Amino acid sequence: MIWWPNTIFSNKVQEANWELYKKQKAAEAILYKKEKEAEAQKAIAEAAFYARKQLVDGELYSKKKEAEGLVALAQAQGVYLRTLLDALGGNYEALRDYMMINNGMFQQIAKINAEAVQGLKPTISIWTNGTGGEATDGSVAGGNVAMKEVAGLYRMLPPLFKTVQEQTGMQPPPWLGTLTNSTHPN
Repeated sequence: MIWWPNTIFSNKVQEANWELYKKQKAAEAILYKKEKEAEAQKAIAEAAFYARKQLVDGELYSKKKEAEGLVALAQAQGVYLRTLLDALGGNYEALRDYMMINNGMFQQIAKINAEAVQGLKPTISIWTNGTGGEATDGSVAGGNVAMKEVAGLYRMLPPLFKTVQEQTGMQPPPWLGTLTNSTHPN
């Protein structure tokens, strides 16, 4: 019975080989599963990248078309303005006035001004300095025209300060002058 230990050894080797084979197959199955999971993650990442790339490409295309539209609009406006300017003989002031009228600028200015004074209670003051020393023939009597103009300017300041104070509530700076409560003219 010598062959018996050989058979036991042979059975042990076969069992060891079988265990090794089972472990290899289990490891291969785990490896296969991990590879498939990695491939799936890669496919998901590629799909997400492709979707994002498509979105970005769409946005880029949209922006390019928008820019092309703006360029075309600017070129058309340039041709329009050049045509108008040529029709007006190169007169920029006339072109400006035409554009302001055509675009309703004066109506907008009038509307803004009307809204600005809405609710105000304006005081109308008329300032004169009399005849200013003029003779009946238009010449200046007394000779010193410059001093009469300066005097007229100083006579105009108190009613101006009073009107500004009544309409805005602001007083003139002290170094310029102060208002008194007197109602008679200076």
